[in-house]
Amino acid sequence: MGTTSTLIQTLKRQDWRIWLGTVVTVLWLAGGIWYVILVSSDTPDQKFSLEAVGGFLEGAFAPLAFLWLVLGLFIQQRELANNTEALRLTSEQSIKQTQAIAATEMNARQETFFKISENVNRQLGGISGMLLASGLGPLGNGSFSREQIDDYFAQVAKGDDEVFARLFLSMHFMAEGGLPELMYGTEIRKRHTANYMRAFEKLCKLAKNCDVDRIIEDSLMQSALGLLYQRMLENKPLGLEADFTESAADQIS
Repeated sequence: MGTTSTLIQTLKRQDWRIWLGTVVTVLWLAGGIWYVILVSSDTPDQKFSLEAVGGFLEGAFAPLAFLWLVLGLFIQQRELANNTEALRLTSEQSIKQTQAIAATEMNARQETFFKISENVNRQLGGISGMLLASGLGPLGNGSFSREQIDDYFAQVAKGDDEVFARLFLSMHFMAEGGLPELMYGTEIRKRHTANYMRAFEKLCKLAKNCDVDRIIEDSLMQSALGLLYQRMLENKPLGLEADFTESAADQIS
């Protein structure tokens, strides 16, 4: 039963041109055999030479040869079309696989970025805290007591990495000489500012490598840490180039 079903399905897959050629061939051969029998019965004593037999066979099979040549061309054309379609589907599948691999790689980069950014944000929170403490803490002008500074650092330890950045952004510090004085007034402040900017710039470079639409980088620049970075660029004294290797235009654009 299984063999019969397989045979039927195989026959269904056959090209109709093959069936047409087969039917025409069978009819043509049957007609030729009938013609030979008819001629032989009419002239039983007639003898045919090899030349006559060869001419007859040549004339009899020439149409069949031409028929199968034409059918073969049509069948070959269909096979070429099928091969072309198969190649197109294979190409589309390869493109989809390439896109899937690229998406997987991009997801892996983004996961790596967010893991690294947690540590970098914690580092930026600590540096901004030391910068604020240097200018406004007990060792600065005393605007913030030791206990207040410790409370802010405790918030950083709990995960609020932007607490010091928000303080820099929410206050004008005019009495203290403004942001340029707080960020660049002493050598230690310059060093804290340089370390902050260098770490933030590296984080932005890492964001560019895992986000072609720059959505992650834009969110970084609009966060409190990013806005503080921009304030550092805006208030950088003229001629101060050491430890500041990247321009503001490259980072904000």
